[in-house]
Amino acid sequence: MVMLATLVPFFDKEMKVSAYSLFSQKENYLLNPELQGSAVLDGSGRIGGLEVIEKIGLDTLSPGTNVFLPIGPINIFSDFDEQVNEEMRSRLVLLCDKSIKNTDNYRRRLRQLKEQGFKLAIYKVPVAEFENNKEIFKLMNYIILDCKKVNVEKAKIYFAHQFPRIKICVGNVTEQETFDRLKKDKAFPLFEGKFYRLPVTKGQTTIEPLKVNYLELMNTVNDADYELTQAADIIGRDTALVLSLLEMVNRIAINSEVTSIRHAAVILGQKELKKWINTVITKELCADKPNEITRLSLLRAKFAECLAPAFGMGAKSSELFLMGLFSVLDIILNVSMEEALNRVNVSKDITEALMHHKGEFAEVYDFMLAYENADWQEVCRWLIVKSVDIDTIYKAYMEAVCWYKEMFF
Repeated sequence: MVMLATLVPFFDKEMKVSAYSLFSQKENYLLNPELQGSAVLDGSGRIGGLEVIEKIGLDTLSPGTNVFLPIGPINIFSDFDEQVNEEMRSRLVLLCDKSIKNTDNYRRRLRQLKEQGFKLAIYKVPVAEFENNKEIFKLMNYIILDCKKVNVEKAKIYFAHQFPRIKICVGNVTEQETFDRLKKDKAFPLFEGKFYRLPVTKGQTTIEPLKVNYLELMNTVNDADYELTQAADIIGRDTALVLSLLEMVNRIAINSEVTSIRHAAVILGQKELKKWINTVITKELCADKPNEITRLSLLRAKFAECLAPAFGMGAKSSELFLMGLFSVLDIILNVSMEEALNRVNVSKDITEALMHHKGEFAEVYDFMLAYENADWQEVCRWLIVKSVDIDTIYKAYMEAVCWYKEMFF
């Protein structure tokens, strides 16, 4: 089944990823508006998004997490038993919205799903509809409240009194200050939003010595024609990088004896060493950040590389990989993007895209942002403009996720 699909993280109070929500769409609504909301799109015979979970594995992105899976008014009646195994059943949270009406049929079906072991959640219910949905709320394990549309501090009083067992997840948190305030309240166990992607620059004036070493190595390999021996000597200053390099080389050169760090660098070659260094160092630079920043940086890198042919930039896939990788460098270093990019040696195209959303790379960057935010209308608009089908984008995203899985699991 081909579709648009992306995973959106939910964080606990310690900024650990505790769940993902999988948002998907099977058709280009802009091309087929008459199908929107129909059984064709809703997938009465198949639960949308399960294919993605099955392919990448439940533990690929953050082991032990739940996955919120949106269901609609039609596929809620699908045969879940045939499509979901026991492990998946224990980890899935079926996510309803206001299209699941407070009727006998829907309430009966929701009770059946709970009896089968599924957890339930609901979102996008306006405050004005809370009273009309009381019977539905009684069946829910979670409710997701958009903090831009709902006063969550007032709402928690209502739910604590009416539905004390329901867990309130705060959605659409866009500022770190909002998260810092709300996480102190035990009524809110989970948070979702863009807040974790914003750099924290207050009071940050220096970079730790280890990060300085990493940035020096990045600058070395991102020169147009860098020296392998120079890069190898910088790698030799960090034990973790040496061990990681040797593990990589040993997988490639099974029958070759690696005699030195320089020898290992030669075995990898200039192009592969550059890619490996940028990837591994970005991961190391993220060590004091939420692990979602690492995931975001690496997925963006590979996704941008995989999108290169669709954007007519196949010859620049390596540069697009770097653009995606460095798209959160300001967050990693806790400085502005301008200052972050001044500390690494990247092309003008990358700088223009990340700082000003301009230049030929900006189109790929902006598309990735729309995609990861599940802004399907903007994604579909681009597909029409560029005459690209959903299959191409789906394959690019899945290749990126599977690459991430193979690299770290």
